[in-house]
Amino acid sequence: MSRRDEIAEKMKQIVGEENVVTDKEVLEDATHDRFRKYEGYHKVYTNPLPAAVVFVNNAEEVSSVLRYCNAKKINVVPRTGHSATEGGLETIVEDSIVLDGSHMNKIIEIDEVNMQATAECGVVLEDLENAVRKLGYTTGHSPQSKPIAQMGGLVATRSIGQFSTLYGGIEDMLAGVETVFPDGTICDIKAVPRRSAGPDIRHVVLGNEGALNFITKVTVKLWKYYPQFHECMGYTLDNMHDGLNIMREVMVEGYRPSVARLYDAEDGKEHFSHFAADKCVLLFVTEGPELISHATAEGIRKIMENHPECTQVETKLIETWFANLNWDAARIEEERKEVLETNNVCCTTEISAPWSAVHEIYDVCVKRIMEEIPDITIFGAHASHCYPNGINLYFVYWYNVVDCTPENEITKYHLPIKKIICEE
Repeated sequence: MSRRDEIAEKMKQIVGEENVVTDKEVLEDATHDRFRKYEGYHKVYTNPLPAAVVFVNNAEEVSSVLRYCNAKKINVVPRTGHSATEGGLETIVEDSIVLDGSHMNKIIEIDEVNMQATAECGVVLEDLENAVRKLGYTTGHSPQSKPIAQMGGLVATRSIGQFSTLYGGIEDMLAGVETVFPDGTICDIKAVPRRSAGPDIRHVVLGNEGALNFITKVTVKLWKYYPQFHECMGYTLDNMHDGLNIMREVMVEGYRPSVARLYDAEDGKEHFSHFAADKCVLLFVTEGPELISHATAEGIRKIMENHPECTQVETKLIETWFANLNWDAARIEEERKEVLETNNVCCTTEISAPWSAVHEIYDVCVKRIMEEIPDITIFGAHASHCYPNGINLYFVYWYNVVDCTPENEITKYHLPIKKIICEE
């Protein structure tokens, strides 16, 4: 029996034959994530095939699998929603297994007294959000992948959502977590309001990308949800520098909108060309109890009165944009068809920077990439996560790969673009 067959047979003994998949098409799809989406769209697979995709149903099964793999030196790639974009799900080691937690999809408890919800790792974020909203609450977490991303992966990748300026990232929301370490040890980090002694071992779990443990259960905080008190504001302006300075002013003055976004003209074309052609767009959304949401909106409007370089946009236009933020499986399929028809590929790279550096990083990255990378059709950016001491830049770029084979796309375009941005 080959090593691959031996691994698959052992997995069947642990989790049951119906939970071990060795079909070639499934294994090929499991070799990559959206970092190599162009290869995947063309069914070109450059990473080694795993021995199996293994679906687990509880922490005890995860423990047994990891204990065996640890003893036999078998590489394990943890996975839940399979929506990753940066290569974290690639099977770069021969005869690895992909350990999939998507069958662990129970919402265990919504605790209205302690304002927290506990869910298994395979619960889709949107499902959890819908469940708590029925009771008048929100998780505050809303990444673009919300309709497909699952709770274990969100914690493992230190996810951040579109309402981060108010609610923070997943690291600010995670109250407790159950995880399994490579030797099979199940560790339940209890959900408590704060820890004061020693290192906080949640941060061994947060953002470890599946390299250190397999997350099986998470407990996240909840907030009251007041959609009736959302206030949306939008403005057009001529350049990113003015917009970044305004966002800094809003943060330094102490205001916390749930959404604070600034699009340059190139990145904004996809969303705002019907009212902001060749303009940057600055957006704010406030939420929370009526008095807080209204006061935050009034404070931001007062700041904007001192910036005649900005032109206010009809509120309804911003509300329409706000209602269509997320990508589901159907939109991903639309993207796949578009790429195959046009050979025009869209990828992204996100960074954070202090206020003192962000202007120069933006300018130099735009200049270098347009000069140094061939076949760029669009290169733009938006800022969407604000902090008192800095901000993010989310670079969005399109390039035409008509003269490039699928297996060479990543080295000719994708990686060189990332290298420039990370250098700067």
